[in-house]
Amino acid sequence: MRRSLKPVRAEPTHPSSAQARRILRCYFDDVVGRYHGRQATDEEIDSAIRDDPSDDLTPPSGLLLVARERGEVLGCAGLRRLPGGIGEVTRLFVVRSAREAGLGVQLMDELEIHARDLGVRERRLDTRRDLVEAQRLYASIGYEQTAPFNDEPYADVWFRKRLV
Repeated sequence: MRRSLKPVRAEPTHPSSAQARRILRCYFDDVVGRYHGRQATDEEIDSAIRDDPSDDLTPPSGLLLVARERGEVLGCAGLRRLPGGIGEVTRLFVVRSAREAGLGVQLMDELEIHARDLGVRERRLDTRRDLVEAQRLYASIGYEQTAPFNDEPYADVWFRKRLV
């Protein structure tokens, strides 16, 4: 079902908060399930959360934005600060019922504001080949595909965007 959202302002949220934990679990459920081509098990989700924690998505090393509408958590986006004015975008996720309503773009726009405030001059991200919606989104908001800049085991495609 396509839904029309009013602009949602995402707020920095500590990854250990109940709302952040809930949306991050949804994120891992989605990416792990897509990777396996079936519904992810609780054990697989728990393992992914342990193997790729979100604890560093807090100031000053990063941040986690959580988007809400009337108390309902709809999505998230994270940023890790790296040396040299680089910011790594991570954990971009929108719940299925809010997809195609522009929330992914809103989250990325809000993340860019915070990135500038943190002195980030370039944002980078990696994604998987099967996450085609994400790739389309990144290209639509000015990210350029680039050469690999990490050796993450689940990364197939790399993007970057310079902030001016």
